[in-house]
Amino acid sequence: MVENDWKKRLGVVFSTNPDFQYQQQEQEEVPTLEPSRQNLLVTIDRRNRGGKQVTLVSGFKGGEEDLKELARTLKVRLGVGGSSSDGQIAVQGDWRDKVTDLLHNLGYTRTKRGN
Repeated sequence: MVENDWKKRLGVVFSTNPDFQYQQQEQEEVPTLEPSRQNLLVTIDRRNRGGKQVTLVSGFKGGEEDLKELARTLKVRLGVGGSSSDGQIAVQGDWRDKVTDLLHNLGYTRTKRGN
């Protein structure tokens, strides 16, 4: 059976050569920096959220699994919901001071509280 996953090839211009084989580039995972070298910024955001407040932790350098693990730890310790993607963690509510303290206790010494 020929692999014919058209979603992987969206936006690709095809050749008229019948022997052409499309090569998909694999993304390299960025190694996660140790906590003491991470520069994290804890801010609050209200834009495009229906007036609700969300605490954002941005600046995380590393893999998605490590980001999700840190987000899970913060959400469990605070007892709230949230999400993580693209090097950024969103926690529901205004928890800037508490998130900054939790990150300092977890070893993220370069954490700053924004706005």
